[in-house]
Amino acid sequence: MFNAVKIIDVKNSIGEFTRNLRKQRGLTQDDLASQLGLSRLTILKVESGANFKIDTLLLIFQYFDELATLNDFFKNHNNKFGPIKSLY
Repeated sequence: MFNAVKIIDVKNSIGEFTRNLRKQRGLTQDDLASQLGLSRLTILKVESGANFKIDTLLLIFQYFDELATLNDFFKNHNNKFGPIKSLY
């Protein structure tokens, strides 16, 4: 069930993606933190692949207009399952 991709690899990829989005907009970590009502340390944690809350990630993706992209990814993958009968 587990493959070669490790959780830390995904977290690092998310961090790199977030950093690239921020830099593309010409924002510092302080700028982004201020815009989102977060601390610079929180932005640093996301960008460095440290532990962060999913709500923080979603807020960042929303700020950069990437929330729909993430939602589409999950919707497309959910469609692969087809209808699933509830176990409850």
